[in-house]
Amino acid sequence: MSAMTSVIVRVPITIRKRGGRSLVVSPDGTVGALPSPRARIDSTLIKALARAHRWKRMLDEGRYGSVSELAAAEKLDRGYLGRILMLTLLAPDIVEAVLDGRQPAELGVHVLREGFPVEWGEQRVVVTV
Repeated sequence: MSAMTSVIVRVPITIRKRGGRSLVVSPDGTVGALPSPRARIDSTLIKALARAHRWKRMLDEGRYGSVSELAAAEKLDRGYLGRILMLTLLAPDIVEAVLDGRQPAELGVHVLREGFPVEWGEQRVVVTV
């Protein structure tokens, strides 16, 4: 019988974060991206986005005269409905990332309900996708 031997290979690499992405820096200084993790679809966040856009459309079309009127019709707290409506102000690339499941793990509807910048550039700084 032959004896089994083990070989240990050590590769000196460094992993760095840049713009929310993990990069591998090899010993010679070349940089490459780590394979992206599998999509993490957040159905609660997607549902909230869909509701927000539906409610905004209802207000824009004049079906309801105010957020208070819409909240009463939907049997929801006005404050909650207003915070969810704010999701319609998210930058298109952030919405696309959420729909694709590429949003940061810590980003959920509970975080966005607390508030976020209205300006898209500022949103991108806060929410790196």
